[in-house]
Amino acid sequence: MNGIGWIFGFIVLVLSWVAHRHDPSLMIVGWKQGMGLLLKIFPILILAFAISGLVQTLVPKEAIARWLGKESGWKGIWLGCLVGAMTPGGPYTSFPIVAALHQAGAGLGTLVAYVTAWSLWAVARLPIESALISPKFMVFRLLSSLLFPPLAGGIAHIFFSKYF
Repeated sequence: MNGIGWIFGFIVLVLSWVAHRHDPSLMIVGWKQGMGLLLKIFPILILAFAISGLVQTLVPKEAIARWLGKESGWKGIWLGCLVGAMTPGGPYTSFPIVAALHQAGAGLGTLVAYVTAWSLWAVARLPIESALISPKFMVFRLLSSLLFPPLAGGIAHIFFSKYF
């Protein structure tokens, strides 16, 4: 288990202790709710990690390096934005893909652009956003966020990629 795992374990122990001191049944209810969520998400996790493994296996590292690597520059950043915007699902889908791209040699700027575009542009989210809030809101929100993914990717590439 890595450092994050130990931190999460400590948080679970503290929260369990606090819940138990307040009302022992709260701890049991909390654990049941957590396990219920795990059972709902588990199939998605399995599929997301399968996608991650398949991306690593099917896409040659040379192609990742050429199209998304540190030397790809703005081409890789824009491609990261496009792929991030098109990636459906939540973090259980996108972050295993980011991990696979990272392990395959994608550059920091590309990865930052991918994650930022996934969270801000998310094409799959646009119809529901438009239907539930309003089409105008969706357009204004999207237009307001257009600069951020490539800008974040460019900043990461220029200033921080030597540390990554």
